[in-house]
Amino acid sequence: MKVIQFLKYGKLTIIISLLCIAGGIAATIVQGGFNLGLDFQAGLSQQMRIEGAPASIGSVRDALQNIDGVQIQETGAAGAQEYIIKVKQQGSGSDITFQEDMRAQIFKALEAAFGAQSVKELQSEYVGPRFSSDLASQTILLTLFALLLILVYCWFRFKLGYAVAAIAATIHDTLFMVGVIGAFQFEVSTATVAAILTIIGYSLNDTIVIFDRIRENSALLRESPFPLIINTSTTQSLSRTIITSLTTLLAIVALYIFGSGDVRQFALNMIIGVVVGTYSSLFIACPVLNGWKNTAERRRRKKDASKSGVSHEARAIAEKPVQSVQEAAAAVEETPQQSAAYAAEADAGKQTLSRRMSREERKRKSRR
Repeated sequence: MKVIQFLKYGKLTIIISLLCIAGGIAATIVQGGFNLGLDFQAGLSQQMRIEGAPASIGSVRDALQNIDGVQIQETGAAGAQEYIIKVKQQGSGSDITFQEDMRAQIFKALEAAFGAQSVKELQSEYVGPRFSSDLASQTILLTLFALLLILVYCWFRFKLGYAVAAIAATIHDTLFMVGVIGAFQFEVSTATVAAILTIIGYSLNDTIVIFDRIRENSALLRESPFPLIINTSTTQSLSRTIITSLTTLLAIVALYIFGSGDVRQFALNMIIGVVVGTYSSLFIACPVLNGWKNTAERRRRKKDASKSGVSHEARAIAEKPVQSVQEAAAAVEETPQQSAAYAAEADAGKQTLSRRMSREERKRKSRR
């Protein structure tokens, strides 16, 4: 089996991801923020049916084109001519006045286009400003709570480094999706929140499968470097990851093609999320885990060196015999003068360790 060097591209993929996220956030700010739907902004939602006259969604749009901020989506069975009409509240007028006036405008426009007897109201809902703001804050808290639970779960199942890597990939997916939604001005609704939370779980599942393989191979390949273990484990899990993602995409693409309204928007967000989640499991979580492992290893070596009274640089030279000052300089990437000092310190460290070993050997012999 040929091992794919995923970690070779780790720094590049992380930089690309950061640039994409920054670009999405910048594009969102330039366009004035997110395109909040009626779930997160005050407004009126009317479900209407047109009977006795042909009424396509295009003709309904034409009839309501003079109403600012109107959104129309088709619902119900095919040919039922049922539509959900949403109008965002503009300004700071009275809620009751807005609801009554906008309802009257919708009826007037539709009756003028299709006849007074053809327009039937099925449902009417008004979302107030306080409810929409409460829903937005609860959504943010729910997402943060989900990330916290993921951190605790991965910490107990694996180790802290694995948990941090999983959280990094999850935050990457969330920010990436938020950037895309804001940059392309997709409507933000409860379906959007559901898609983001679903992708968090999907991406986490992909990441944990790879981490499980890394943990198994860490026991089997104890003498191998950790980057090799990560690349081997990721390569072994690659076929499973690709097949799972493609199978999921087949179902979601079908929803996007045949669905409408919020279902179609949900499917579009899911398509983006599945692609990003698969990418982050391979190219974000694993490099972060490797970086965490390297940092922990460097700290451990420094701690061991400080306990034995030998500096980290001198210990590096002591592990490999040095034939010359020039070789010492190349080993620690320092000047020849510094390397000579390190080499002398390494010799002193060797002598110190040798004396300690001799004392311990004498103690063992005396006990016998």
